[in-house]
Amino acid sequence: MRNSYGSIIIFMDTLTSKKCVPCEGGETPLKRSEFEVYLPQVKYWSVIKGDKYIERDFKFKNFKDALGFVNQVGKLAELEGHHPDIYLHNWRKVRLTLSTHAIKGLSQNDFIMAAKIDKFSETRKI
Repeated sequence: MRNSYGSIIIFMDTLTSKKCVPCEGGETPLKRSEFEVYLPQVKYWSVIKGDKYIERDFKFKNFKDALGFVNQVGKLAELEGHHPDIYLHNWRKVRLTLSTHAIKGLSQNDFIMAAKIDKFSETRKI
């Protein structure tokens, strides 16, 4: 579709409106040129380890808040069927790492989870 100036209009759903889909392997991981479109929606996440993972660090007021956050992430992961690696350390810090293990790299599911985690983390006092 083009606007009145002839420019192509791209409609992109927000990642938070999408649902993770099961991945059993057999597909290839996203290349940077394919996932760059998602990066503005997960601006606090870093792409690491040769474009195979995204990661974000969180810091909380205390251990109880950090653990509560981890539990919320766990509930979301169960709902979405896509699970991050979770590292609770230094009594109040949490590092989340996302990658689609079945394809040994990034899929749209990783960015969907990151965006949904960001959405509920905005309402917490981090």
